[in-house]
Amino acid sequence: MTTPAPVFDRQEQLQKVEAGLLDGEQIFAVYDLKGGGAGFLGITSKRLIVFDRTYLIDRQAMVSIPYNRIVTVAAEDHPNPLAGRGFFSSSKLLLLLHGEKHYEFEFRGADKALHAHNLILWHMLHEPGGH
Repeated sequence: MTTPAPVFDRQEQLQKVEAGLLDGEQIFAVYDLKGGGAGFLGITSKRLIVFDRTYLIDRQAMVSIPYNRIVTVAAEDHPNPLAGRGFFSSSKLLLLLHGEKHYEFEFRGADKALHAHNLILWHMLHEPGGH
């Protein structure tokens, strides 16, 4: 069985995620994020990899979030004049981690937010001892 090629927005972001992979880890998607200091999100077979400036003021940090640390993945309900209301008419996702830490991601399109949500949820539910 072959693994599909990863979905990504920018080649250089994909290369950064590739450089940080563990043995046997696969990339499913790398999405560019919107907002001040926003970086990008890598979704792999073992974890989420977040590159952003929220941890260090003048440098980007790579933050790894194993799926078993994620308590909730939520899609924002946002009215869209063209598509109406709906949980996947928004480009925002919220992750709640153990210990009340949370992340909000704004993607460059509702389709990317939906894909990220579904990948993350699938991994949360299929982790050994998953939620």
